[in-house]
Amino acid sequence: MSAAPQPGAAPLAVTMGEPAGVGLDITLGAWVRRRELALPAFYCLADPAALGERAGLLGLDCPVEVVAAGEATAAFDRALPVVAVATGARVVCGAPDPANAAAVIESVTRAVGDLRAGRAAAMVTNPISKATLYRAGFAHPGHTEFLAALSADWTGRPVRAVMMLAGPQLRVVPVTVHIPLREVAATLTTDLIVDTGRIVAADLRRRFAVARPRLALAGLNPHAGEGGAFGDEDARIVRPAVDRLNAEGIAASGPLAADSMFHPAARAGYDAALCMYHDQALIAVKTLDFGGTVNVTLGLPFVRTSPDHGTALDIVGSGRADPASLVAALRLAAELARDRTAA
Repeated sequence: MSAAPQPGAAPLAVTMGEPAGVGLDITLGAWVRRRELALPAFYCLADPAALGERAGLLGLDCPVEVVAAGEATAAFDRALPVVAVATGARVVCGAPDPANAAAVIESVTRAVGDLRAGRAAAMVTNPISKATLYRAGFAHPGHTEFLAALSADWTGRPVRAVMMLAGPQLRVVPVTVHIPLREVAATLTTDLIVDTGRIVAADLRRRFAVARPRLALAGLNPHAGEGGAFGDEDARIVRPAVDRLNAEGIAASGPLAADSMFHPAARAGYDAALCMYHDQALIAVKTLDFGGTVNVTLGLPFVRTSPDHGTALDIVGSGRADPASLVAALRLAAELARDRTAA
């Protein structure tokens, strides 16, 4: 059983995500197990009625208490603290409604406001339905890009956010993210790889307490190009990035054949793997530990983590949604926030 949260300690802010998805299910499931899992105090920015209805559907003994963010830690042991964000339409399990898009966005913006004001220590975002937000006019490709825009408003300068998937055995960073595979080679540049490597190395030091980060860079092509036989991008784009990172004092190796850089002996040689496209990174880390892998956004002025899965609309309200990745995200957010405070 966990110790009660310290009164007055800044809690974690958990966003609602897509309310018709599993975000509410796993948030409720995590709170119900808060003591046995020794979870840090958190509050959810969501519609209290939707949370209460979902708890009843799942048969969970989870009282909901509407609070201000500053009251969340004190309330955490007796009820799930909720900062109220009203949805525009009744939430129906598995049926996202664009009428609720404004509430999803408000949940995120208010969480960032709480971080900026010191009312929250870090934020954990539940999965969103990008297609539903797009139908409502959302102008950003996804969570990460939206958080970068909010961070630019905060800092007064452009912010480039970098997505890392961190698990107990592996950390991976896709250099290109949510773009079609056919566009990867044209999008990839040496400057983009170097800029990503700088951000990753800086946050490994600042957030993860890795004193001398070691980066392994995957090749784009099979066998890292096989000496040019399978494409020239590895020699022309990736290799110069490795050289520039090393020249800047960042330990980097590669380009490495992606099919042989994720086994245990290889993983022992680096602290994070930079991969050239989305699935090259995410397949490896999710295969190793799906439930324990956490999405971490690097390069922001605050700590943000997220479960490594989507909205799972097909199992909402069934009791089958596993809160393991959210639990891992909560724990990592608290850990990184403590590291940041101590730095």
